Amino acid sequence: MSVRISQPDRLPDGREVQAITLQGARLTARVLTLGAIVQDLRLNGVAHPLVLGFDRVAPYLSAPGRYVGALVGRYANRIGGARFDLDGRRHDVTPNEGANLLHGGPDGIDLHLWTIGELALDQVELFLSLPDGHMGFPGKLDIRAVISVTDDALGFDLSARTDAPTLCNLAHHGYFTLDDAGDIRRHRLMIHAGRYLPVDAALIPTGRIAPVAGTGFDFRAMRPIGDHPYDHNFCLSDMRAALRPVARLQGQSGLSMTVETTEPGLQLYDGRHFDGISGLEGRRYGPHAGVALETQNWPDAPNRPGFPDAVLRPGDDWRAITRYCFAQAAT
Repeated sequence: MSVRISQPDRLPDGREVQAITLQGARLTARVLTLGAIVQDLRLNGVAHPLVLGFDRVAPYLSAPGRYVGALVGRYANRIGGARFDLDGRRHDVTPNEGANLLHGGPDGIDLHLWTIGELALDQVELFLSLPDGHMGFPGKLDIRAVISVTDDALGFDLSARTDAPTLCNLAHHGYFTLDDAGDIRRHRLMIHAGRYLPVDAALIPTGRIAPVAGTGFDFRAMRPIGDHPYDHNFCLSDMRAALRPVARLQGQSGLSMTVETTEPGLQLYDGRHFDGISGLEGRRYGPHAGVALETQNWPDAPNRPGFPDAVLRPGDDWRAITRYCFAQAAT
């Protein structure tokens, strides 16, 4: 059996987007060279896709479909005021959410074509280089992503190197749905975090690190996601750690997903912005069609001395590993 690579679509400028089909023992994924997007994910015995996605490329290029299933960066999440200081020098980056930067700016890595490296039946290696000054960030950044479907898990092994001090914070921005019900608010969720980051009206952290106890952010015991609006970082640790389980999502059918990561933060976003856009196999994605569980550094960390360090320096290797592990209830 050989790896399947196809050309499902083209960008508006005519460049081809390739799709790589990965086959594990029970998981099958389709990965696009555009944005390292996981376009589709299937588990044997489950009739529906486990992620939101689109049959064509166009919806991935703008809201509300932008970032769906993609890798985001070079700084995932938000940088307040689209600026930061590094080694005594101020850097102004390109805002794309009001006055702030979101997911690397208007030309984030989700909009780039990645180069295919080594291929196996169950994994693909992808490369992308961002030049010095891209979106205002200093330093050339060379990124490597290995996406895999092994041991009933969708895995991401991300690494990067730079030639000048810069920021690096890459994340997978998949939206998961375990029931195919069109609404994830009845999914049950547990997050191993006793703290979270309150945000202001622009979704920038206030700087306070707050306890989850007694709030709508307490997912230490599994409970339904519910109607509370979520686009917040849960503080898993104060720095990158060994790979460990940090969250568990469960559908009403009994299908569950455990999130394992090395990262210090988990952004919970409830997908409320979807507006009825047409997705895989003609599914309509309305508000709360999928839930994002983004493993990453804390938002606005470059401007918050008490947050985990987000600086990558020449000679150092940045690396983050995340696994989304699926299991079905015994029958």
